[in-house]
Amino acid sequence: MEEQTKNILASFILEVIGKPAEHLKEVLKDIIKKVDEEKGVKVTSSKIHEPHPLKDNEQFFTSFADIEIEVEETLNLIKIMFMYMPAHVEIIHPELIALTNNKWSDVLTELTLKLHEYDETARILQNQKAILIKKLQELQPPKKQEKDKEEKKK
Repeated sequence: MEEQTKNILASFILEVIGKPAEHLKEVLKDIIKKVDEEKGVKVTSSKIHEPHPLKDNEQFFTSFADIEIEVEETLNLIKIMFMYMPAHVEIIHPELIALTNNKWSDVLTELTLKLHEYDETARILQNQKAILIKKLQELQPPKKQEKDKEEKKK
């Protein structure tokens, strides 16, 4: 049963947004190269699509790449998903993926580590935001500070 978790073939869609439009193709090429260099991962095919302007904000462009990867085991697939955050994932082969309790433990540990990492980042950003708001309030003229305090009371 353990053999069914080996050599998993999956398809990803990686999307990027930014400007200038020409830059997006290079970014996607770099991402695909980095995915291919990951331990236990091999990019078997890729296609980068032409950038086009966003519908809501034509100053920015979006592009995406269809990539197919082969991973040695389930944990490699999970790591790639958290590192590169694809817009879509499809497992092509095998039809059935069976995991032992040890493999599930590995997958869940990886998930927990990433969630803790994101939580720590969110907390740091919240603290930095609070510090910046406090500094901005200190820089405001005294009359403006009083007016802001009165508005908060309402």
